[in-house]
Amino acid sequence: MPGYQVKHQTVTIAGWDYAICSLLDGQQYAPARETDPSNGMSESGWPLFGQVWPSARVLALAMDKHAIAGKRILEIGAGLALASLVIHRRAGDVTVTDWHPLTETFLQRNLQANHLGPLNYQAGDWEVDDADGASGLGRFDLIIGSDVLYERQQPAQLARFVHQHAAPGADIIIVDPDRSNRSEFCKAMHALGYQLTMALAERTLETGEAYKGRFLHFSRSDETSATTR
Repeated sequence: MPGYQVKHQTVTIAGWDYAICSLLDGQQYAPARETDPSNGMSESGWPLFGQVWPSARVLALAMDKHAIAGKRILEIGAGLALASLVIHRRAGDVTVTDWHPLTETFLQRNLQANHLGPLNYQAGDWEVDDADGASGLGRFDLIIGSDVLYERQQPAQLARFVHQHAAPGADIIIVDPDRSNRSEFCKAMHALGYQLTMALAERTLETGEAYKGRFLHFSRSDETSATTR
């Protein structure tokens, strides 16, 4: 037994049904001996990756229509990687990254459940400075994420991670449910040469559930990219 319980649900995005295996609830906690306590995950934080969060639905819906042809795409802090499943179904070139040790396990389960082929996955730790490219992730034309700013230290760490993996002229799209850390992240991105455009998300999810949040869209000109690296 893995030490945690799961549930199976159908998540509908733009009329497409996705079979999703997720954690049963937010009370699950079963860290492997080799990853606890060195990975720093608390009992309350451990199950966060394994839920279908409202912001993930918003991002997934946006990716159903977003222009992805010819782009190398990275989903950061992906959790159950719902947006990546949508992109993958559209034959997009997407890589999933997260630091939770079970993200890849659930990704493989959900790929199989949806009859989708292999998808690139790589563990990603925002605390690690990857300026020399040692992680092997490389650079991406589009970087996406949802609800990734819930810890106080995350804005600066995430801004650096994004910057180190953004190709010249890259677009960064973050769906944020109005977390208090948003302003610090925007300041950190501005300091790295990124321009911000904000747009409110739809107030109602496809499920009919109310939602409050916004899209943060960051971009740089090639000129700015060259001077800030």
